[in-house]
Amino acid sequence: MIHIDKTRIPQHIAIIMDGNGRWATEKGLARNMGHQAGVETVRRITSECVRLGVKYLTLYTFSTENWNRPADEVAALMGLVLSSLEDEIFMKNNVRFRVIGDMNRLPEQVRQKLQDTMDHTAKNDAMTMVVALSYSSRWEITKAVRDIVEAGNIRPEDITEETVSQHLATNFMPDPELLIRTGGELRISNYLLWQIAYSELYFCDTYWPDFNEEDLHKAIESYQNRQRRFGKTEAQVEEEMKDEK
Repeated sequence: MIHIDKTRIPQHIAIIMDGNGRWATEKGLARNMGHQAGVETVRRITSECVRLGVKYLTLYTFSTENWNRPADEVAALMGLVLSSLEDEIFMKNNVRFRVIGDMNRLPEQVRQKLQDTMDHTAKNDAMTMVVALSYSSRWEITKAVRDIVEAGNIRPEDITEETVSQHLATNFMPDPELLIRTGGELRISNYLLWQIAYSELYFCDTYWPDFNEEDLHKAIESYQNRQRRFGKTEAQVEEEMKDEK
């Protein structure tokens, strides 16, 4: 039986939603059908995260490398972004919507829809759903360096980790405590490389369209059963835990 401690829910969960295309192919369907099924999973997992008390949910939706996919699949994905940004998922759950990524590469219609949704949900405060769209960590870190240089009036020795973090696309939220990847692949795929330095990683074979609330609970249970050390020794962590008590 899965048991999760609701007082120790990770405040920020990041997910690599992998396996949509393979899910569809194995069922003899077009790959786009897998992406459509994946949207339904987003709705379910978003609602469950709100119920559990997660404050930030970041979803890897479309990477900068995905622009190399066949044009018809890219077009279908962009169309799916437009159709899936419904008020229900955000307003029903009191969820704020944010986007990180190179929005300049997106079609104008998609950019406008994203901005409208962000504006419309700006006051929602139960949870923030962040969609990583046309995103990659290398793009993000490169842009952060450029922004720091362009800002001027800063000496190299004055650039700290905090300086870099403040110029990342994710500067409005804490780093993820838990990163989940579905679909059976064991890699990070250029996703939040700076931010997950001390995140707990959870990989599962379940394709994203089949990922459900129970699977989410398993990931959180796994997270809660680990000791997060942040570079400290086990003895140091145990001593700190005693002090807190």
